[in-house]
Amino acid sequence: MSTAPQTEAIETTDPESRYFNRELSWLSFNERVLAEARNPAYPLLERLRFLSISGSNLDEFMMIRVAGLAGQVRSGVGRVSIDGKTPSQQLAAIKDKVSQLEQTQQAALRELQPLLAAQGIHIKGEDRINPQTDEWLRQYFLDHIMPVITPQAIDPAHPFPFVANGGIGALFNLVREEDGSRLVEMVLIPSALPRFIRVPGEDATYVAIERLICRYARLLFPGFRIEGDGVFRVLRDSDIEVEEEAEDLVRYFRSAIQRRRRGLVIMLEIDEDFDPQAAELLRDKLGLEQAIVNSSDGMIGVSGLSAVVDEDRPDLKFTPYSPRYPERVMEHDGDVFASIREKDIVIHHPYESFEVVVDFLRQAAADPAVVSIKQALYRAGQQSPVINALCAAAEAGKSVTAVVELKARFDEEQNLKWAAELERSGVQVIYGFIDWKTHAKISMVVRAEDDGYRTYCHFGTGNYHPVTTKIYTDLSYFTADPAFGRDAARLFNFITGYVEPQQTEMIAISPLNLRERLYEHIDQEIANAQAGKPAAIWAKANSVTEKGIIDRLYEASQAGVKIVLVVRGICCLRPGVPGLSDNIVVKSIIGRFLEHSRIWAFANGEPLPSDRAKVYISSADAMSRNLNRRVETLVPITNDTVQDQVLEQVLLANLLDTEQSWLLDGETGEYERVEDDGEPFNCHEYFMTNPSLSGRGGALKDSRVPRLTLRKGGV
Repeated sequence: MSTAPQTEAIETTDPESRYFNRELSWLSFNERVLAEARNPAYPLLERLRFLSISGSNLDEFMMIRVAGLAGQVRSGVGRVSIDGKTPSQQLAAIKDKVSQLEQTQQAALRELQPLLAAQGIHIKGEDRINPQTDEWLRQYFLDHIMPVITPQAIDPAHPFPFVANGGIGALFNLVREEDGSRLVEMVLIPSALPRFIRVPGEDATYVAIERLICRYARLLFPGFRIEGDGVFRVLRDSDIEVEEEAEDLVRYFRSAIQRRRRGLVIMLEIDEDFDPQAAELLRDKLGLEQAIVNSSDGMIGVSGLSAVVDEDRPDLKFTPYSPRYPERVMEHDGDVFASIREKDIVIHHPYESFEVVVDFLRQAAADPAVVSIKQALYRAGQQSPVINALCAAAEAGKSVTAVVELKARFDEEQNLKWAAELERSGVQVIYGFIDWKTHAKISMVVRAEDDGYRTYCHFGTGNYHPVTTKIYTDLSYFTADPAFGRDAARLFNFITGYVEPQQTEMIAISPLNLRERLYEHIDQEIANAQAGKPAAIWAKANSVTEKGIIDRLYEASQAGVKIVLVVRGICCLRPGVPGLSDNIVVKSIIGRFLEHSRIWAFANGEPLPSDRAKVYISSADAMSRNLNRRVETLVPITNDTVQDQVLEQVLLANLLDTEQSWLLDGETGEYERVEDDGEPFNCHEYFMTNPSLSGRGGALKDSRVPRLTLRKGGV
């Protein structure tokens, strides 16, 4: 491994010089997502999907992060960010960045529209509405829209209507033809109506519902002349804070979900040609003191374009991919327990099917030798085979315990429903801690066997969610090692009974000792570097924002430890800063699949990768919330074969990727696409076309992919 020359360590104390702002770093991540909408290497509808994702990402950012900052400003909270900015300073910087991002979204849409039109897909295709199409749309409006919508006059005699979170509406300036009197009317679009109307025909013409309502508004207002109209969209504060004195979490969250829908307005989007008087009316009635108001020269709410992405045009999408079922399990005739009993297994999703995790629970439910199942659930989705398996196990008379996390943002309502269904089946449902989220991905099955009880464990980096498991890259680790089983039992006892384990044999748990375990390994790498031994850290995470971890990595860099971080999203660490982080490289991978697994690898005195390395998978990111306010796991990979698969295949492939990778500039905070003079390498394509991890292993290290080299400024 080649290395950059050492630079004399300097003391950098100014927060802005040491760290990037968390919120601005997230916006930079969403810029990278949006950039894929303009990537000519992708099929057109996939590019449109990335545009839609950038919109839904931004919506959530506004409803949670920006809403939180606005709340701090209202409350006079003087808390500063990791880079030293006050809430007001952050809001000002965010406003400028959000405006730029939305302009780029509209530019991407304008770029995609003619390309899609050439393929027979027309968005906002009002220019293609001929008399025949106009008649069809007019009738559709009369039959399907007009009976549902309700015009509401805006005047002192009528209360201003409530606009729901994410709600889209239209304002109309009307003049009564009989006497010339003026009237302002609002039409709110019910969420039950489709966002886009597809006109029948060989070509796919999509008309946004808000444009359709404006087009045929004259049918709503007979006897009036329409002098102007404008479309708007509202986002509200959607965060839920749990009060420590909440006595009944279920009742609290049921009421909190209702309060969320009426949160303070945090963002108002309006048409660029929105009537100024109507805009002022909205500002006044919605109470926009802390809200961001954006005027769009294109389509508001680009997240709604996901409806167009669903168009049945496989030629304009990625070639469908079917995950492989693990060969190891098939060799045992589908017996998951026999497979695990023979040897630990690691499964790499979505390249290997999540169905094996479901089968683990299904077989446990049907197996008369199984006496107990314990399962942690953070997000389970709307259709959950995991829930079904747990219910079946309880109905079969097994002892089943499910930890259901009510505080899983935007999944609270669904999780309440699952909890009720589980309880009806006889599952013991636990809601965990009031002030901590249970984010660990773990299940354990206790089975009576000839030599006594044996515990089988599943530790994961991702959620037990049937949708995300098809698009998120995650790891599932199965083991029947008794030490892991004892630790899993200790963890569940901690969650269900608040029995804090005095020690664990294998895993580390946040907020108890996970941070300390990472610190120990970083400190050992520092000591190895100072002793002249090989010292390196490779890590993969969604976000790196925690000051303590960042400072420890800076210290390691200054000691000569070579560090490469694959951070998909937020990164507050500044890499490559002379005297501070010379030996740190940060890259981000944005591609067909969403990189979600968390992995840590420590050289342990030998050049990475090696058999001596200390390798962990985790449910936790390097964030304060994960280390301080969530129950998480850090799981050591002790089996040699599994360690080889995680380190020399999954992690190494991420470091070697060039086609989907971006490098972070530690001075500017900007990301640039990796430029590779050699043969390009795409880690997603690699895992889609090579043998699965649980099958034979060793595929990557046997290939001709070059080894990782570390140089200043890049990988």
